[in-house]
Amino acid sequence: MQTIKGPAVFLAQFAADDAPYDSLPSLAKWAAEKGFKGVQIPTWDTRLIDMKQAAESETYADEITGMLADHGLTLTEFASHITGQLVAVHPAHDQIMDSFAPEHVRGNPKARRAWAEEQLRFAVRASKRLGITTHTTFSGSLLWPYLYPYPQWPEGLIDEAFTELAARWKPILDDFDEHGVDACFEIHPCEDVHDGHSWEYFLEKLDGHPRANIMYDPSHFVLQSLDYLAFIDHYHDRIKAFHVKDAEFRPDGKSGAYGGFMPWSKRAGRFRSPGDGQVDFGGIFTKLSTYGFDGWATLEWECFIKNPEDGAREGAQFITDHIIKVSDRAFDDFVKSGANRQANRAMLGLEE
Repeated sequence: MQTIKGPAVFLAQFAADDAPYDSLPSLAKWAAEKGFKGVQIPTWDTRLIDMKQAAESETYADEITGMLADHGLTLTEFASHITGQLVAVHPAHDQIMDSFAPEHVRGNPKARRAWAEEQLRFAVRASKRLGITTHTTFSGSLLWPYLYPYPQWPEGLIDEAFTELAARWKPILDDFDEHGVDACFEIHPCEDVHDGHSWEYFLEKLDGHPRANIMYDPSHFVLQSLDYLAFIDHYHDRIKAFHVKDAEFRPDGKSGAYGGFMPWSKRAGRFRSPGDGQVDFGGIFTKLSTYGFDGWATLEWECFIKNPEDGAREGAQFITDHIIKVSDRAFDDFVKSGANRQANRAMLGLEE
């Protein structure tokens, strides 16, 4: 068993153009004051970091490490959800996905994908330079417009999509392997890898690549009515990162899993601040600790109603309260008898 590290915070949802959210040093100070011990940095937010410079400059990397240390913080991972998303984009999503990329590659899917893959390669080199061994991302999607099997899928469509998705990711994962970093895919709606079956399909196409791992976020499983505790039992050996995000799913006579195109406040499935939703975090922290997860518990704050300042402050305390400092001895050691094979056989009535 292992004691989970934390609390940490994913900075993406807090970064903004006004102070103290507009730079990494000021956000680091803010995070420390909220009670966090680690930060997860979004690779796409140039207000916070220059990924090319982080990949190539030891001086720049040392400045980041030193600045975070001055605030009592550790860099937990880089997160490249937006750039990972661009590795595989269905043409139906081209226009909206262009907003994730710089202007010089918009309207050119091949150039946009090449830019995204370059950013991932910067991220893995920066990770090695900064001494971190996990990275969180999205798989991207070629299949999401075909999620529901009507009209019926033509023969071979699903297999072709996963074959292509794996072919795009394998050279990237090989690069991650060369630099000693695990790529942790967030199992997430709107990604082809969005549940256990799709994860297994992807992993099979990757021939079980050792650097293909999971970023576990139970909120997305609540919204799919998926057993998020049993998911840990199935895939604990691949779970290398963990987002603490709550959710609730309250279907009624008008809305269910698909939400009826309603805004977040009117959907059956909604994200909430930790402790305000339905996720059994006690069960999650217990299972992850029992299975030896030794990564960070990282707050990803998304809530349709609560303000972010309260969400961050409460989230840091919530994680702290849920981390289980595992014991170095069994609770019943005081009644344990010593090892004695002869005595054991005698207790079983076995003749010598």
